[in-house]
Amino acid sequence: MNIYVGNLSYEATENDLRTAFEAFGQVISVNIITDRYSGRSRGFGFVEMSDEAEAQSAIEGVNEKPLKGRPVKVNKARPRPDDRRGGGRGTGQGF
Repeated sequence: MNIYVGNLSYEATENDLRTAFEAFGQVISVNIITDRYSGRSRGFGFVEMSDEAEAQSAIEGVNEKPLKGRPVKVNKARPRPDDRRGGGRGTGQGF
């Protein structure tokens, strides 16, 4: 299960997240999203856990708990929409 972790302190590392979630089960991967230009954390990330029950326990156990001084928001990650073109008038159908 992929888990969204928001309201992260800019000082939080992927190792900090891994440690917090490993208390609930096996962590497959951890990824803190960074700004592509500055490299600075954008304040959120994702944790992937192998077992659904362990992931649910982690969501309940870590949500609203402080990590590096900030209470994190944790929930099941929602899949991104497939259409990445965005809005606007350019539908490609012509007028």
